[in-house]
Amino acid sequence: MKVDYYETLGVARGCDDKVLKAAFRKLAMQYHPDKNQGDAASEVRFKEIGEAYEVLKDPQKRSAYDRFGHAAFQNGQGGAGFKGDFASSMADIFDDIFGEMMGGQRPGGGGGAQGAGRRGGGQSGRERGSDLRYNMEISLEEAFGGKTAEIGVPTTIQCDVCNGTGARTGTAPKACPTCGGIGRVRAAQGFFSIERTCPTCQGRGEIIADPCGKCGGDGRLPEERNLSVSIPAGIEDGTRIRLAGEGEAGLRGGPAGDLYIFLSVKPHEFFQRDGADLFCKVPVSMTTAALGGTFEVTTLDGQKARVKVPEGTQFGKQFRVKGKGMPVLRSAQTGDLFIQISIETPQSLSRRQRELLEEFEEISSSENSPQSTGFFSRMKDFFEGLSE
Repeated sequence: MKVDYYETLGVARGCDDKVLKAAFRKLAMQYHPDKNQGDAASEVRFKEIGEAYEVLKDPQKRSAYDRFGHAAFQNGQGGAGFKGDFASSMADIFDDIFGEMMGGQRPGGGGGAQGAGRRGGGQSGRERGSDLRYNMEISLEEAFGGKTAEIGVPTTIQCDVCNGTGARTGTAPKACPTCGGIGRVRAAQGFFSIERTCPTCQGRGEIIADPCGKCGGDGRLPEERNLSVSIPAGIEDGTRIRLAGEGEAGLRGGPAGDLYIFLSVKPHEFFQRDGADLFCKVPVSMTTAALGGTFEVTTLDGQKARVKVPEGTQFGKQFRVKGKGMPVLRSAQTGDLFIQISIETPQSLSRRQRELLEEFEEISSSENSPQSTGFFSRMKDFFEGLSE
């Protein structure tokens, strides 16, 4: 079982980049194989430190790890995943130490850069395209019934002239002369062996001497794509839909990224949602609440639901209309609709209406308003008990 990445580096989950980098640098120096030759345990620890830092230094990978743990990088989940390449992390740490001294040359003088041999141009300069995000807002009615939406997404597509290679027709990319096609260069400094991205090919492992005239050597072109997106019934606010391979085209023939659609549901004028249930506040007149009655509400499916109000209904009373809530995503189940009563006090009374209410008040007893009568009686007893 893998150890938590934060525990591996000895940092808190909410630490900033500066603390994270300092912790990694300290541990990397302590467990570096060149400093602990022949110590297998130090080598294992060194790789664990590199793996943890490789994930946590990247904001997207760190966010995925915070949400899903190690599962975020299994079976292709959560991004490209970690490949155990500690050298790139070491290069990030020691860039601020050696600065321009590297530049493809071995620090301390003499000798050109050497190919790293572990990573880089093994994919012949191809890079995966970037993932794209598209924010979509839908109504509660659309979330209830589902919909098919047409969206336009600014993205990049593979160049149709060079077929994504980036090279002019009849030519092909060549192995980078600086790194020998590896994409990384290595140089030694004391007991450290530091690996950096090749400055000539920017890590691609190849160069294009004669670039394609249409795409300029990228192998891709900007375009707005029109896509059809299916929104299933019952989808909730904040849901993310992934469309594999619909992101930006890869660089120089690399695989395309993914498109992520983030859905938000607009607030509704009458209904509030809680999971699969819907809630609606309905005002009724004082006489309806006192004498009883019925009313109708229109549900999200466009049908009418009749609600019976019993005699003496109090403010806040809820009535349940079964099966008139939201559909449960990818299920035959449906939530319920809850109607909450709000009793409206009469306004703009005529003279006769006022007289009738005053007459009603005169002949009323505690049995007509048991809650208010009981409340004031309990309050009086409470404070009298405190003064004794």
